[in-house]
Amino acid sequence: MDNVAPSSAPPEKREPSAVTRWAQGFRAFIMRGNVVDLAVGVMIGAAFGKIVTSFVNDIITPPLGLALGRVKFSELKWQLPGTADPPVTINYGAFLQNLIDFVLVALALFLVISLVNRLHRKPPPKPAEMTVDQKLLTEIRDQLKTLNRPTSPPGAAPS
Repeated sequence: MDNVAPSSAPPEKREPSAVTRWAQGFRAFIMRGNVVDLAVGVMIGAAFGKIVTSFVNDIITPPLGLALGRVKFSELKWQLPGTADPPVTINYGAFLQNLIDFVLVALALFLVISLVNRLHRKPPPKPAEMTVDQKLLTEIRDQLKTLNRPTSPPGAAPS
């Protein structure tokens, strides 16, 4: 009989299933900082959008409609000719309200970004200290300037 030493090879590792690999990849994707930041930004943006919509619908358009002759923007529409039931309309009043929403959101974002940029503005860098070589070259240049000055002829007034 042959004396065969028991195998010291490690047991076989199983390849993770496709679902496990997908779950691990998804987890790694979600846990990245920029994805979480993006999700928070989307949620804040949605809430901010509701505030702006309410501001436009409840604060801005009623006085604007009153100033324009008791016009309700939500009721502004053109009815297209035809016998469709219900009639086909182009609701340009709703479009105007959404346009005002957009302009206000863009204005608010511009103001916030301007403020953040102003707060994060870096002071201008200090001028770099001259190196020893630069100092020596500056001294040499200045001495050469004094040596190469034209001399005035004797008896002439200095300029």
